[in-house]
Amino acid sequence: MPMRDLFERALGHQFTRRNLLKASAAAGAVAALSGCTSEPEAFRSPAADPNVKTFRTACPRNCYDTCGQIATVQDGVLRKVDGDPLHGYTRGRLCVKGYTYVNRTYSPDRIKYPMVQSPRGSGNWKRVSWDEALTMIATKILDLKKRYGSLLPVCLNKYSGNFGIVHYGIDGTLASMGYHTTALGTPCWPAGLDAQTYDMGTFMNHDPEEMVNTKYLIIWGANPAWCAVHQMDMIMEAKAKGAKIVVIDPIHTATASKADLYIQIKPSTDGALALGMARWIVENNLHDKAFLEKHVHGWPEFEAYLLKEVTLEWASKTTGVPVEAIVELASGYATTKPSMLWMGYGMQRHINGGQNIRAIDALAALTGQIGVSGGGAQYAHLATWGFNYHAMSFAPPAGSVGVKTADGKQANRTINMNNFAAEVQALKDPPVKMLWIAARNPGSQDPDANDIKKAFESMEMVVVVDHFLNKSAEMADIVLPCTTHFESPDVNVAYWHYWMSINERAIQPMFEAKSDLQISWALSKKMNELQQGSCTYPTEGDEEEWVAKEFNEGIYSLFGIKDYNELRKAPAKAKLPAVSWADRKFTTPSGKYELYSDRAKANGLPPMPTYVQELKAPAEFPIRFMTPHPQHGLHSQFQNIPYMMQTNPEPLLEIHPKLAEARGITDGDMVRVFNKLGEVRLRARITRVVPPDTVVTYEAWYKDSPFNVNNTVAAIPADMGKLYTGNNGISFHDNFVQIERV
Repeated sequence: MPMRDLFERALGHQFTRRNLLKASAAAGAVAALSGCTSEPEAFRSPAADPNVKTFRTACPRNCYDTCGQIATVQDGVLRKVDGDPLHGYTRGRLCVKGYTYVNRTYSPDRIKYPMVQSPRGSGNWKRVSWDEALTMIATKILDLKKRYGSLLPVCLNKYSGNFGIVHYGIDGTLASMGYHTTALGTPCWPAGLDAQTYDMGTFMNHDPEEMVNTKYLIIWGANPAWCAVHQMDMIMEAKAKGAKIVVIDPIHTATASKADLYIQIKPSTDGALALGMARWIVENNLHDKAFLEKHVHGWPEFEAYLLKEVTLEWASKTTGVPVEAIVELASGYATTKPSMLWMGYGMQRHINGGQNIRAIDALAALTGQIGVSGGGAQYAHLATWGFNYHAMSFAPPAGSVGVKTADGKQANRTINMNNFAAEVQALKDPPVKMLWIAARNPGSQDPDANDIKKAFESMEMVVVVDHFLNKSAEMADIVLPCTTHFESPDVNVAYWHYWMSINERAIQPMFEAKSDLQISWALSKKMNELQQGSCTYPTEGDEEEWVAKEFNEGIYSLFGIKDYNELRKAPAKAKLPAVSWADRKFTTPSGKYELYSDRAKANGLPPMPTYVQELKAPAEFPIRFMTPHPQHGLHSQFQNIPYMMQTNPEPLLEIHPKLAEARGITDGDMVRVFNKLGEVRLRARITRVVPPDTVVTYEAWYKDSPFNVNNTVAAIPADMGKLYTGNNGISFHDNFVQIERV
């Protein structure tokens, strides 16, 4: 059947099932809020049908859950996507976003063919063939190399739009052409990674399924009801068994509505609250002296700091949390065993984010809750990411020129992903003249969106590989259509749970879409046609074979399998300890938990988890503007799907009644939010879920809308991140604005 017929058939299928899909989206939303364990009735598997095929797939989005999926295909058309019942963490359910995958895959807005825009930003797109597009790209690459003597004028900006392992193909292709410029770092979680590395030697959380064993759970700056929906099952199970659930967050989130105790804290002051709790615990002799003496380095110094510098009154004034609430929180945490801490990524997106994580970690060390079932300080792990990264394993051509390292070798030139616009424009020797954007949308997601636009405008060529014409694609010269995860094979693991899932190709690529790996082969072939030997990457291959090449004996042993094809029968769980640090053998320089870190001190940071003051609002922009993750999208993905637009048709500004009254704003008014960098206009929603001095909207890409939360966000670095990721994180939530009715 021709691809166009398949596409139209799929579209017709969507519309005939309109009510069914509406029901599924609603059911998914309820599941996200409630943590319920039942699958929406509309998506239960049909009776066995010899004409229907099912495939194991895995959601590759940058998300805690990394869901195992079952894709149902009939006559070559993806009919529905369910949760995989054999996946022990996601347990046969998806989130509200996952249930829209059929609609996303067959969206009429998908980029179907290679296209060229002239002039850039005009919206004047022309369809071209793959050969034409690749010829333009390869010709530009070779021209830049000839003009500047290296590939350093070519910059790759790629991150986590697809976390599949073989999606590192384009990284490998550019590397196999020569040393180039690349964006280094991560906007997501780096301050916390460094903090736990200073404290324990690396970051390693318990198996999250182990959360059911806690008796006192503090969810600190995380919102799993929206952003880690399957963890709500474990949270509700722990609660049903008698555990007390506490949520600490500036916003009264959907998760907070499920808590026994909610603490509304001033943003970025989390470390002060943790230190206030620590002072009360020590004063009341509730600290674990044996653990501190045997397993902790720097306890006397930290104790002296607490007793000299920290008081409950100071902590209360700094955080806005009443003294009585601090005492209740500290008492509940210290006297209930086991007690667990879970720190979200949003709370470390501040200028003191890493230091705040260190202060919270210290509570677990202080009470001996590290290495304890139902205890610990949970943040993240990468222990299951033991792949070969075969897609990146090809050396550049002999004689390639890059930048010299300290040992005299050649290497890529790196710039800070979190200050990309400024740094890419500042490079002069040689300048960056070409961008390749893949698995990212800096036009929507990077700070200072206006400067991002200037950076794009300064290029001779911008290439974007994506599914949709998002804000980055709108500023490109060439867009290339890429496959969804249903159209190409892969394998996925998580940074939260311990499961690995195969991703089988369920349908053939739509229209002329290619996977990142296929694009890499095709580009290598074109480069070598134009100049033999200019690229060492393979020019063809079998995608299934490349998936197999990512595996090794170590990862087979870790997951208890002998061949990756076993994953077609069921996902596999890593044979990792359910409880991290149970042996108390920390990988720090001292071999102990380090309340005092010489390594942090050597890197210009406070050696102990002392308090670093939060960024204060300037007088002219007195309102904090927070932009956390949405329920209906993931960064700039999913919100553009029609069903999401029906549920969440426009961005809203959450504003406290007191602030709204002071500014003459009523519910539903259009509001201008602005500072020196730029502005965003959106509709006001008056609500008490936000503090009186803070406004909130949720970052997303709305199709055909000028809305961009990052118009007002400056590239202010967080305090940590460089140790593990190469660059510090970014203080997305240290953003201050003025607002007015329009």
